[in-house]
Amino acid sequence: MRIYPVFGRLRWFMEDMRPKIYQYFVESDIDGRPINRIDRSTIYQRAKKENDTMPFGTQLDVYAEGYEWMCHSIAPKDFKSLNHNPRVLVGNKDCTKPYNLSIYNISAMSYGSLSSNAVESMNAGAQIGGFAHNTGEGGLSPYHLKHGGDIIWQIGTGYFGCRDANGGFSPELFAEKAQLDNVKMIEIKISQGAKPGHGGILPAAKNTPEIAAIRAIQPYTLVASPPFHSAFNTPKELIQFVQKLRELSGGKPVGFKLCIGHKSEFISICKAMMALDIYPDFITVDGGEGGTGAAPQEFSNYVGAPLLDGLDFVSNILRGLDIKKHIKVLASGKMTSGFHLVRAMALGADACYSARAMMMAVGCIQALMCNTNKCPVGVATQDKTLSVGLVVEDKKTRVAQFHKYTIENFVELLGAAGLSSKEELTRSHIYRRISLNSMLTYEEIFPSYEIGAFINPENIPQRYKTDFAFASMDRWGMANIGSWSNDTNK
Repeated sequence: MRIYPVFGRLRWFMEDMRPKIYQYFVESDIDGRPINRIDRSTIYQRAKKENDTMPFGTQLDVYAEGYEWMCHSIAPKDFKSLNHNPRVLVGNKDCTKPYNLSIYNISAMSYGSLSSNAVESMNAGAQIGGFAHNTGEGGLSPYHLKHGGDIIWQIGTGYFGCRDANGGFSPELFAEKAQLDNVKMIEIKISQGAKPGHGGILPAAKNTPEIAAIRAIQPYTLVASPPFHSAFNTPKELIQFVQKLRELSGGKPVGFKLCIGHKSEFISICKAMMALDIYPDFITVDGGEGGTGAAPQEFSNYVGAPLLDGLDFVSNILRGLDIKKHIKVLASGKMTSGFHLVRAMALGADACYSARAMMMAVGCIQALMCNTNKCPVGVATQDKTLSVGLVVEDKKTRVAQFHKYTIENFVELLGAAGLSSKEELTRSHIYRRISLNSMLTYEEIFPSYEIGAFINPENIPQRYKTDFAFASMDRWGMANIGSWSNDTNK
């Protein structure tokens, strides 16, 4: 800019305009990332109750490696005869207030990350449609409670909303809020797909005095939550913390959310459950591809197992140890369509979450400015001059309609496959193209195991033997890797 002041400034202008030009004038309907234009358009159409059918066949390359499809039946079910409001009851033997959860819900997004109008629209939409709204780790705000929608209160490493003066967990504050009627379930956030192993990040520009008061922090400072919990230090203590929260909440369902990293650590948690005979009511599996939150590029792109791999693993371990009967599995990671729900449930999910699709239902245009406080449509900003453009009375209906029509398409997919309910879905219902002349079912790609197959150590598959050997309910990580490698009998 010093040598070429005009062209230098023009370059910066073009850098700023590039994403917008690319999205609107360059990219094809199937090229857009992270969510392509076809899927975005479907979300908008369903939210607005517009025609969501497609003309002239698919634009996808059905012979490309990675293309997936679902088997249909020559004898499909009558769609009208099927249950168009499928739900799952969350709550095990220790839960006195089980919750009847929709199979499709709003994933964790905090007030602070989102504007107050966006939070209100989502919660009001959840109230209309009878599904649940996860608060995200930023705490339980007045905007989550204003419209009476069902709430899943997420407790992150910063313990916002139930935080003592030193930043630790406060049982008293937690009990006071957890027993509110709107709060139906409690979710402990261990890690998230956007940045697994990294704490949440709220940019200083978004940390207004109101948000700071809700979170009990200093305003206009960058808020980086710790990457780990201070309320527990071992898998055993995590499970005891689950039980503690269940008691403090008055018997409501309590679970935890994680993106799979070291597989031995999840097995460690399962060993702790079995030893204590205490089980979370649900486990949310987040995929490494997920996330609406701000994250360092390296964490967003290269850390954490993708959803399908994590979901396959979690489902196999819970079934193999015969503890799935106590626990519902929720899946989160780019769930924008009925097919995505089918695919997740074929791998073992009982219900699903979506964040980005719900953002689009309230007006998100994928401007990719969520971390700047300059969201042009008022969804991911605390700038009142921008958020005023998001009208709650309009957008709440769109959230409810998007949920309704996505569920309807999910149910019709079941019917087309000749199935009466989601419980009949198996991994054999989904195919993936491996090469031009090779197709495999999910059962072949992600082999499943019989219930109780892993109870006898001799029956643990080779692919999991090392993970089971490293797993201990009294520590995290793989601290014994050196000694294990020197002891072939361990």
